[in-house]
Order: sequence, then structure tokens, then C-alpha cells
Amino acid sequence: MEPVRKKPYLTLVIPASLVHDTPHLREKTLKIGLIGRAAAIFRVDEIQVFPDFPDKDQSQESAFMQIILSYMETPQYLRRHLFPLHKSLQYAGVLPPLRTPHHPLRKRAVDLLVGDFREGVVMRSDKSRSFVEVGVERLALLRSKRLPPKSRVTTKILCVNNGVPEISLVKREEINIYWGFGVSVSNLPLGRLIKRGRYDLVIMTSRHGQPVTEVLEEVEKRWRTARSVVVAFGSPREGLRDILRREQTQMRDVADVIVNTIPRQGTETVRTEEAVYATLAIINMIN
Repeated sequence: MEPVRKKPYLTLVIPASLVHDTPHLREKTLKIGLIGRAAAIFRVDEIQVFPDFPDKDQSQESAFMQIILSYMETPQYLRRHLFPLHKSLQYAGVLPPLRTPHHPLRKRAVDLLVGDFREGVVMRSDKSRSFVEVGVERLALLRSKRLPPKSRVTTKILCVNNGVPEISLVKREEINIYWGFGVSVSNLPLGRLIKRGRYDLVIMTSRHGQPVTEVLEEVEKRWRTARSVVVAFGSPREGLRDILRREQTQMRDVADVIVNTIPRQGTETVRTEEAVYATLAIINMIN
């Protein structure tokens, strides 16, 4: 059964220092891969990376996380067209596959069905047409659209004529199944990022928050009417309380709910990627 899209637009917010304490590129890649895999399992719509040390240059860390997550989200048959050789992708082989509906296996054009959705990349264009790689043996034809080469597009199969698929463009929000997540990097610190987003529901995770059993009913009630929800996580070294303190901001000033999703934890610390799985699993139950 194909997973249905979530009703609220769900954003996951993670700090740029997520892999700061992980020394080797291979382990850094895997840690971020676990975040991406969790986002896909629980149908996250967007992952945002924020600078948790605004007075330091975290651009390299943020860019690394962005390229790994974007690479994961891209269907396999498009990766070689969109991602040139890059040192950040040296250990891309350890990334877990997403196996989401927008990551189909390559197939023959004759096996495509009218109405199928496929991610694509524009390979070339002329005056009135574009030719798009959609994961079959022939480039698909997009009539009356001249798009720049290397543009990534979301498409719908209209028909297959003599082995050539003809397609139209669609917006992701028009697709009624889960269609992957976007990735972005913010230059705003957490507090300002949350306020600018104007989310209907802001959930912050913290071991100092209320046990999830005490706030689950409130979260569920707010979730039912929300159009946009953000869930924020701290770093391996600091929780959100300490991160916000650098902005002279309190969690209660920007959060609707501050929740401990792993009460009575048996370890001294909980890694961010572990907290992501625990928290999204609970949220998934109310969706």
C-alpha cells in the first residue's frame, strides 16, 4: 500500500553541528543517512539545517548535510546527472535506500502507465520541446516547454508513442502520495527561524520537556487543525534550551509544546538521530 501524504506540511529542523563530534567522513555520512531515512519513513516534507553557533562559520557543515540529504532524496537514475563527483559523496554507498514511491526502479517505456508520476531531469531542449530523463530507455518528450538543461522536474505520463513517453509537468503538492522531502539550509538561528516560519504548531524536543504521555492529547488536537508543523531537535552536545540561550531566548517563547519523547531514558544521553526516530514514531500515531 502506498503511503498517503500527511495533512500538515511537516518540517524537521536540525542543527548544523549534528556531525561535529563524528570524526570520520564515513560515520558522518551514515549519521545523516539515518536522519534522511527517518524523514522518509515518517513522511517529512522538508528538512531544514540551522546554525546552532551563529557566531561561527558553519557553512561547510551545513553544505555537507545538504548535499548528503539531497543526494538521498534524489531517485537513483537521476543522481549521475545532478551530482558530479564530490568528496562529500565519497561514502555515499553507506546511505540507506529510501524506497519511497518517487524512487521507482528503472523500467521499460512500454511498462509505464498513463497517469504514472516520475521525477526527471531535463537533458536537452530545442525551440519548443524538452527531452527529459525519467528512468526508462528513451528520453521523455515534454511539448511546448523549453526548460534549462539539468533542471529537475516532476512529471506525469500522458502516453507512450513508439516507445517515447510523452509527459506533462506537475507540482509535488498535486500528487496524493508521499513524494519525498525538500532540503534547505537557513542562515537564521533557531529562534528567528521558527518565528519567521509562522508555523501553526511548533514542537521542541527536550529531556527537560513534559513527558509525551502528558502532552500527547494536546499535540493531537493542535495537529488536526494545523497546516504547517515544525519539530526541532538539539545537537549531540547541547539541547535546544542551551542553543536558544545564545539568542537570549527561552524555549517557551517560541514553542507551543516542549516534549520529552523518551522519558525515563536508560542512557545518559540520547543521540539526535535516535531522538528523531522516537519522536516521529510517536507523531505518526496521531496522524
